[in-house]
Amino acid sequence: MSKVLLFGEPMAMFTAETEGPLEEVVLFRRSLAGAEVNVCTGLSRLGHNVSYVTKLGQDPMGHYIKNFLNREGIGTEFLTFDPIYKTATQLKSKVSEGDPDVAYYRKGSAFSHMSAADIDQIKLAGVDLVHVTGIPPALSLSCREATFRLIDRAKEHGVTITFDPNLRPSLWESEEVMVKVINELAAKADLILPGVSEGLILTGTDDPEKIADFYQNLGVKEVIVKLGSNGAYVRTESESFYQEGFKVEKVIDTVGAGDGFAVGVITGKLEGLPIQDTITRANAIGAIQVTFVSDNEGLPTREELDQFIRSHQ
Repeated sequence: MSKVLLFGEPMAMFTAETEGPLEEVVLFRRSLAGAEVNVCTGLSRLGHNVSYVTKLGQDPMGHYIKNFLNREGIGTEFLTFDPIYKTATQLKSKVSEGDPDVAYYRKGSAFSHMSAADIDQIKLAGVDLVHVTGIPPALSLSCREATFRLIDRAKEHGVTITFDPNLRPSLWESEEVMVKVINELAAKADLILPGVSEGLILTGTDDPEKIADFYQNLGVKEVIVKLGSNGAYVRTESESFYQEGFKVEKVIDTVGAGDGFAVGVITGKLEGLPIQDTITRANAIGAIQVTFVSDNEGLPTREELDQFIRSHQ
């Protein structure tokens, strides 16, 4: 079976049980957050062999996260604990409409001290695909170096690289640096998954076809532009097309939808699905995810995914 590697920072997430400003909320429910851990979870639930490269604090939240990964069948052989720095956390408000407020506590976290030297300890033999997002390079200069090292080592080993920009402007020192670094990383990828609003920031246009032009001119083979509820625009070396998304009755929380979409794309590629079937799967997982509060709770098993697609055709 194909082996997938992801690199990122998981966080203990505390979601408000009641609506209102975070400073006034008394009760929170703990779960797990982080774009890359969401993708890991989705891949594992669909039966794929996935391992997570990360660093956690030697603290209760760090052990909670490792236990979660073990329960989900996610490989932890590249997980390390830091005796000094702590595991990152975040607070998330409860809303009945619109996007929730999120407060991050990740500056100086254990993961933010990841370095290129840590990446050099990882054995890439047998790895078929590495999925990277634009979040780790935003967290610290050493994480930025680690991200480039991972992608460069993956390329040296002939490993397929998928890249999701996952822009977090508040984590970067400036938008100018963010755009420069993200596009440098994107140019090294085989496939990139920008959202249409991210494309506007990164390429200066929100026209999906022009976004695809921009990245193919950088040498990226496949560009899949996420269009939210409208589906996606796909550009490969040989074809291009728009594909509609799935409609859901009620959107609970849009956080994690893009990660679900990435799960669909990655598993479709690994299983050799036709590109149209891959995008159908990606759109379906994204649609399922927006009907759940947790960032990864709704990520489906294969049976749940097949049932959703059948019931919406």
